Amino acid sequence: MESISVFDMLSIGVGPSSSHTLGPWRAALRWIAELKEKNQFHDVVAINIDLYGSLSLTGRGHATDVAVMLGLTGFDPVTFPIEDIQKEIDFITSQNKLKLNNELDVPFVPKENIIFNRKFLEFHPNGMTFTATFTNGSKKSSSFYSIGGGFTVKEERTRKKIKLEKFAQFPFPIEKGTELLAYCKAEGKSISEIVLENEKSLRTEAEINEGLKKIWDVMLDSMYVGAHTEGILPGGLNVTRRAFDMNKNLIGNEKYADAEGWIAAIRNTEVKFRQILKWVSCFALAVNEVNASLGRVVTAPTNGSAGVIPAVMMYYMVIENHDANFDDVRKFLLTSGEIGSIFKKGATISAAMGGCQAEIGVSSSMAAGALCELMGGTPEQCLMASEIAMEHHLGMTCDPIAGLVQIPCIERNAMGAIKAINACEMALDSDPSKAKVPLDKVIATMWETAKDMTSKYKETSEGGLAVQVNISDC
Repeated sequence: MESISVFDMLSIGVGPSSSHTLGPWRAALRWIAELKEKNQFHDVVAINIDLYGSLSLTGRGHATDVAVMLGLTGFDPVTFPIEDIQKEIDFITSQNKLKLNNELDVPFVPKENIIFNRKFLEFHPNGMTFTATFTNGSKKSSSFYSIGGGFTVKEERTRKKIKLEKFAQFPFPIEKGTELLAYCKAEGKSISEIVLENEKSLRTEAEINEGLKKIWDVMLDSMYVGAHTEGILPGGLNVTRRAFDMNKNLIGNEKYADAEGWIAAIRNTEVKFRQILKWVSCFALAVNEVNASLGRVVTAPTNGSAGVIPAVMMYYMVIENHDANFDDVRKFLLTSGEIGSIFKKGATISAAMGGCQAEIGVSSSMAAGALCELMGGTPEQCLMASEIAMEHHLGMTCDPIAGLVQIPCIERNAMGAIKAINACEMALDSDPSKAKVPLDKVIATMWETAKDMTSKYKETSEGGLAVQVNISDC
C-alpha cells in the first residue's frame, strides 16, 4: 500500500489541467533536481522535451508546453504569480533562451525544443522525456509520467519506497472502503477523525490546520474571482464566462467587499430550489472558469474537476448551515481527501487512463461522502453516498473540444456538484446495510470500465464531442 495524504489529493496549483499542466510543471522541477543530485546541472548546454500520447494530443490546449517551460525556469506552481505567466513565456520565445532553474542560460526555441509526439509510451498515456546535452557532447534522458491530480512518477517508481515507509507510520492504513469502515467502528470515530489521526503521524495538528486553511482559502478565492470576472475564456472557442452573470442575478442588491462578505451576502438571498441549483452551479462554474484561464485552483482531485468539492462545501455553508466554520471545512476536506485516495489506489484519477469518470466522477463521490458526514451521516452512509455518486458517472468519457478544459468540462463540474448533493440526501434517507453495491465494488467496476474504454475517450480529443464539434463551429 502507498501512503496518500489529504495534501496529496488536495493540492494548490495552476490550471487548466492537473495531469497536463501541473504534472509536467512538477516533472520539470524533478528533472532539475535530478541533474543537481548527479552534479550535472552546470554542464548542461542544451535541453529538449518530448511529449507523448495524451500530453501531445491535447497538450497545446492544456498549456503543457507553457507548464514545462515554467517548471524548467524553476518556478513553484503553488506560489508563482499567475499574472506573470505570459511575461515569462514571452521572454523565452522572444529571446530564444531559457534560464534553467533561474540560474543557467541555455538556448531554447519552444517550437523546436518541445516536441509533440503522437505515439504513446507503454507505461502511461501521459509520458514525457527530458533530454540534456552536456559540455562534452554527451546526452542524458529522463522520463516521467503524469498520472493525474498533479502526481508524477517514473517507471521504476523510485519514490514509492519512501511513501511506503511513511504509510507504515499511519495508525490506520487504508486501501479499501471496508478497511476505513472497520476502523471507524472499532475506534468509534467518524471518517474525518480517523483520517486526522493518520495525518497527525506525518505533521502536527497545527500544521494540518494551517495546510487545510490554505487549501480552503484558494478554493474560496477561485469561486470569488470566477464569480466576479466577466469576458471570454482564452483558447479560441470563444466560451463566455457565465458565473459572473449568474452571481450578479442571484445576489441582487446585497453589498459586500470580499469573499467572506460574499458568503454573508449569499446567506441573505432567497433560497428556493431553483436558486439553490443556480448557486451551486455558479460556484462550480466559477472555479473552472478560473482554471480554464490558467488561474490558481486546488486539484480536487484534479484541475478539470476542481469546482465540485468547493461548490458542495460552499452549498453547505450558505444553504444548510449558516453557522458553518473552519471545523466543518476541516472535516469536509479530510473526508473527501480520504475517499479520493481510495479511488486512486483502487482505480485511477487520470482522465487519460479512465475518462471523465476518473475526474468528475471521483470528485462527485468525494464531495458526496464529505457532505454526508457534515449532515450527520454515519460512516456507512458516507460511503454509500460516495458509491451512489460514482455509480451514476460510470463510463463518462473525456472528449474536450480542441483539447481545452472548457467544453464539456466546465459544465460537468456543476452537474457533478448537484449529483453529489443528491447522492448525499439519498444516502441519509437510506439504510446502508441494505445497499446492493458497496463502494469498493463500484471502484472496481470503474477501473474495469476504464480499461475497456477506447483511447478515443481518454483525453485525446479523438472522439465524442471533440470530433463532432469543430473549433470553427464555435
